[in-house]
Amino acid sequence: MLIRSIEELDAVRARCKTMTRKRALTSGGLTLIPVPGVDIAADVGLLLELLPAISREFGLTQEQMRHLDPQLKSFLYGVIKTTGSRVVGQLVSKQVVVSLLQKVGVRLTAKQTLKFIPFAGQAAAAALSGSAMLLLGYAHIQECYSIAQQGLEYKALPAPTND
Repeated sequence: MLIRSIEELDAVRARCKTMTRKRALTSGGLTLIPVPGVDIAADVGLLLELLPAISREFGLTQEQMRHLDPQLKSFLYGVIKTTGSRVVGQLVSKQVVVSLLQKVGVRLTAKQTLKFIPFAGQAAAAALSGSAMLLLGYAHIQECYSIAQQGLEYKALPAPTND
């Protein structure tokens, strides 16, 4: 998808936030399954699907960027490199997702402990799981939004003249 205006960019961001909220609810619900490790495995699976889907919505997957004109592609890869992104324009692997989850590791460790406390602990674990998914998803959305916005601004610049 080639985004042509800031309005389209804002609409993409809104769709991605909705997608992220749905995954966060799923993540929270899976916390209620009383089998150790199931929720973490589910979170990895959800993020392996969510992060590339967000990138795809913004037109920032490897495949989509391959079809851009060379100058814009070079500009966008430069922006991605300066942001230090490990996800945008990259193949998202299980190792990348696990390292992202480790960044919110305190929440996930607390979630594992809380989920075995009846009712209140399980509710708190579900809330922590959902908030960790929201945190990672929204951070990726913001990163993609910023990169795509810079791409729009780059395309809007007048072409240099040879005067």
